[in-house]
Amino acid sequence: MTINERLASELNIKQSRIDAAVELLDAGNTVPFISRYRKEATGGLDDEQLRRITERLTYLRNLEERRSEVRSLIESQEKMTDEVSTALDAAETLTEIDDIYRPFRPKRRTRASVARERGLEELAKEILAQKKSYGGGIDGVAAAFVNEEKDVPDIKAAIAGACDIIAEEISDNAEIRRGVRALTMKLGMIESKKLSDGPVYEQYYEYSESTAKIPHHRVLALNRGEKEGVLRVSVTVSKESIIRYIEDKVVTDRRSPALQLMTATVEDSYDRLIAPSIEREIRAELFDSAEQSAIGLFSQNLRGLLMQAPLKGKTVLGYDPGYRTGCKLAVITPTGAVVDTAVIYPTKPHEKIAESRKVVEGLIKKYGVDVVAIGNGTASGESEMFIASLLSDMKTDTKYIIVSEAGASVYSASKLGAEEFPDFDVTQRSAVSIARRLQDPLAELVKIDPKSIGVGQYQHDMKVSLLDAALTGVVEDCVNSVGVDLNTASYSLLSYISGINLTSAKNIVKYREKNGAFETRAEVLKVPRFGAKAYEQAAGFLRVTDSPEVLDFTGVHPESYGIAKALLAKFGFTEDDVRCSRLAELDSKVKECGLSATASELGCGEPTLRDIVGELMKPGRDVRDELPPPQLKERVLSIDELTEGTELSGVVRNVIDFGAFVDIGVHQDGLVHISEISDRFIKHPSEVLSVGMQVKVRVLSIDRARGRIGLTMKGL
Repeated sequence: MTINERLASELNIKQSRIDAAVELLDAGNTVPFISRYRKEATGGLDDEQLRRITERLTYLRNLEERRSEVRSLIESQEKMTDEVSTALDAAETLTEIDDIYRPFRPKRRTRASVARERGLEELAKEILAQKKSYGGGIDGVAAAFVNEEKDVPDIKAAIAGACDIIAEEISDNAEIRRGVRALTMKLGMIESKKLSDGPVYEQYYEYSESTAKIPHHRVLALNRGEKEGVLRVSVTVSKESIIRYIEDKVVTDRRSPALQLMTATVEDSYDRLIAPSIEREIRAELFDSAEQSAIGLFSQNLRGLLMQAPLKGKTVLGYDPGYRTGCKLAVITPTGAVVDTAVIYPTKPHEKIAESRKVVEGLIKKYGVDVVAIGNGTASGESEMFIASLLSDMKTDTKYIIVSEAGASVYSASKLGAEEFPDFDVTQRSAVSIARRLQDPLAELVKIDPKSIGVGQYQHDMKVSLLDAALTGVVEDCVNSVGVDLNTASYSLLSYISGINLTSAKNIVKYREKNGAFETRAEVLKVPRFGAKAYEQAAGFLRVTDSPEVLDFTGVHPESYGIAKALLAKFGFTEDDVRCSRLAELDSKVKECGLSATASELGCGEPTLRDIVGELMKPGRDVRDELPPPQLKERVLSIDELTEGTELSGVVRNVIDFGAFVDIGVHQDGLVHISEISDRFIKHPSEVLSVGMQVKVRVLSIDRARGRIGLTMKGL
């Protein structure tokens, strides 16, 4: 089976689509470009499918490379046999290939290698043959190998050395290792015991669970507890079952005088050589699986966070709460410009309430502030009460909202933050970031390392390269699905556009600053070191609002401009109709004529025609506009006001393996356990919930002392 055939089988995707996708990827095309503009070739594979293909393609190619490498290494030792060659051909994982190579791998000095040096390999073969009888018994055979010069002083030493060789051969047997690994995974238990105090891990002080059934989040919790020195974690399994399995593989005659030696050697091989390495492998396998799950969940949460609906056309007062150093304010216009800043001290230890109210009231009136965006960090509670009281007394239409400030401090202290606002201190930049992430979450959050955004689970335990690759892919997909304004996008936002790297993005911004706004999409080709290939990949995701070419403000790719214009002409529309959004009837006219017939006449595929029609009917559309807007507030809700049974609206802040945390307007997010999410059975909360989703919940329990709120979504 070829790699492409295996991809088609594993991912349940037609072979022709896989072939096309792989060819396009190998030609240097990006996932967003292929997904959006090569639908005919791939049969409409989306971003996630293409990324799965890319990830698996890389693994399988690495597998083939390792297979070839191991084959060459064995052949160089002149030890290749038909059996080994067949096993190599059949191996489907890197672990299986490493198992096959184990007997041929150069080893450090072992008990078995010492025994071989002492000339005991033939004795090992004699014992392993398990003859029905031995002349003079096993001792008689072993006597011939006694050699003082080779440090084999007696029969006992000869037999012990031979058994060491047999034990190593058993351990190196790929089939045996595969079977022991499978049995251990099926029958084993992962156990943990307390080593030191750590309240977070109390439930794991004396803990045991099946290795085959343990949930991913518990694997990660046990690993973290072990790393912190709180827990000792091990994998245990019924030794009798494993020994019986190995004996069935290596004991060929239970009536042989060698039986006792063989059974003892099997036990020694398992205890000393097999069990420790299999435990390490299983722990690694459990972690790898949990890691993949955690990265997948992190990716889903990040996608939900980035794709939250923007709050367009509103003037926002960003409010970064604090105590001793005060609360920093920044007024942001609907276009994201900073027009004013201030510092107030309404919280402890200063408590300059009247003075602070005067400052905030003045800013709201002067700039017509629509929304106050309050960060949810230190002093957020006191700040919310202060703002809610002020707005109530002002009897204004201004609302407020609590905004997650996760990562805002990272941005504020970053090089990018300093470049954008060189005259601001760190907390002033944070206030700007808080306001802007309400206005346009995607444009602002791309400035922050995704790992710092706070929607993951055990992300600090993940392999950095894997996590970065996955999260970068999510950001790329989100940015390209929305598109960016070529004349206003920051270089951090531009760097995620298909075909544009960080250097190109900075060059675009430099060109813009030197030459003024881009008049057309094609003008980006004048940017130094921005070639035709980059333009092909990027153009469809770049928008130029006031371009004389109206299609520059749509998601229509320049390669399809001729098709789009021919489509307009066919049904009597003009470019002015696109500008003025007067194409409501275009879709129905195409359907009347027939999608297939129209596509054939225009010389394009049906998916391309469908996309062009959608873009012409809603030029410059933002896919996020279809989502519910952020929930604004007028008053404070405290945990003391809650009672069991209270029904509330909330926003999902984080989805984890065992449930979801929901912001219900108090300062403690409530937890909806997986068992309380749906009336039907679900395997994972992500089947129903995503970050940013607005939900209805009912209070199940309140632990005011610990600040914990239990919620349910059932029956709502």
